[in-house]
Amino acid sequence: MKNSNLVALKTAYSEFIPTVPWAVYPRPQMRRDSFFCLNGQWDFEVSQSAETPTEFSRTITVPFPPESALSGINELFSEKSCLYYKRSFSLPEGFVKERVLLHFGAVDQTFEVYLNSEYIGSHSGGYAPFSFNITDALKNENTLIVRVVDELSKRVFPYGKQTNRRGGMWYTRVSGIWQTVWIESVPKKHITSLKINTTLDSAEISVYGVSEGTVTVKTDGGEIKAPLTNGKAAVKIAEPKLWSPESPHLYDFSVEAEGDRVESYFALRTIEIKEVGGKQRILLNGEPYFFHALLDQGYFPDGIFTPAAPEAYKNDILEAKRLGFNTLRKHIKIEPEIFYYYCDKLGMVVFQDMVNNGRYSFLRDTALPTVAVKRLGDRFLNTNKKAREQFVLSMTQTVELLYNHPSICYWTIFNEGWGQFCSGEMYAMLKEIDSTRIIDTASGWFKGGQSDVESEHVYFKPFRFKLSAKPSVLSEFGGYSYRPKGHIFNLKSAFGYGFFKEREPYEAALLKLYHEQVIPAAKAGLSASVYTQLSDVEDETNGLLSYDRLVCKVDGKKMREMAEELMRSVK
Repeated sequence: MKNSNLVALKTAYSEFIPTVPWAVYPRPQMRRDSFFCLNGQWDFEVSQSAETPTEFSRTITVPFPPESALSGINELFSEKSCLYYKRSFSLPEGFVKERVLLHFGAVDQTFEVYLNSEYIGSHSGGYAPFSFNITDALKNENTLIVRVVDELSKRVFPYGKQTNRRGGMWYTRVSGIWQTVWIESVPKKHITSLKINTTLDSAEISVYGVSEGTVTVKTDGGEIKAPLTNGKAAVKIAEPKLWSPESPHLYDFSVEAEGDRVESYFALRTIEIKEVGGKQRILLNGEPYFFHALLDQGYFPDGIFTPAAPEAYKNDILEAKRLGFNTLRKHIKIEPEIFYYYCDKLGMVVFQDMVNNGRYSFLRDTALPTVAVKRLGDRFLNTNKKAREQFVLSMTQTVELLYNHPSICYWTIFNEGWGQFCSGEMYAMLKEIDSTRIIDTASGWFKGGQSDVESEHVYFKPFRFKLSAKPSVLSEFGGYSYRPKGHIFNLKSAFGYGFFKEREPYEAALLKLYHEQVIPAAKAGLSASVYTQLSDVEDETNGLLSYDRLVCKVDGKKMREMAEELMRSVK
């Protein structure tokens, strides 16, 4: 790294990168037996020209972004640079059925695909998966070229916490391929997607692309077979086991229809708002539940957006559970689906943010609201037409991608005014797309449009709970900074909301914050709290875990005891 103050931290998983990293099936809620992974070594070139290079002088490890150490490139490129990826491959004998699909988990930000010199297609937006039908362009020996441009166009495309000049609460940008590239083969008429809706004892499964077939659900009492008619099947569970963080039961099922077969799963759980004891509460499976959460930004020192292995996500979730937490607020980033699968499987509620776009103003979006100004008309904010269209598109894609994951119980549309516009209309649009989850329209501020909750961020003053006509959520707080020696990314700069040089006073202050402010508020009616945050991220050193995940800054036993008291407060 050019800056001598920055330390190249590594996670434990970076020591064991296989030849083909991330060689796990990337779509856990619609699995086929057809999977050919294209991760691993690709030829790589950077050019200022839109003409494909005749020679490639470097190699890159996919799916790690070129700005990361794990990619083997570890460089920042100008916004005008064209990134070229090249990979040759041959499909195994017997792999090809009637159609062959090429999938990209995510590419930031605009890319074009060429197979055997034939233009296949393009896509824009850095967080959603996309696929192409490459059947007609296939040969026995194939050459795939991907051209990517990432202008980090904050006025148009969602970008989250990425910036060209990292520091404080803004982090190193990523570009190019950062999720798995893979191929599958399917029948001409095949299942294109699933949509699952559940109650406490039933599931309705909608299957798209085919009409007739059979759905088979595995239960402890044996298999349940339900006919798929006009693309729909209904299943009733006689002795239902409900999903919760304490008991994350999943029901595996398969769909066989018109020559195609996929495997998936669902969970029985409900999330709703009701009055309990004179207070508006968020209920999980019909019972008041306190969502004890951590902010989770999903950054890693060696892979930035992409951890060295999927198990790194699993480790984060298990560490959060070990400390007594039952919820993660996934903060303005969309992860690969394997993250949400681990949350489903291990039992971790997810509060999922949409990814922001639009111009950020420190004065308008941070300074003034922190002091007092938390209401602001947003009809004339983020007025760029293309930016609004891209935000709506991204929001829709996010819900479509993650709808079936039972761990997701809550959507956040806007965070602290970043890119906010027409919040009332955005709430109505999202509620139309998904009426089954809680919607936090403006986390922190600016309030004005309709929202399912009262959502507050409190950092520089004590949290004073006030009973509201809606469930109250402390959606960000805390943020205390402690920097364990040997595990610090930036030796000269730190960002947080209260600084401690030693572990003991840091831990004592954190526990005091819960015992004196959060637990009393939960007893009075608070439904959820989100501590900032799960892990350090670059300069931001307010995580319970160090950035490399090698140090836990707090005592697990004390944290679990506090969590148990917190959960009892809503009973």
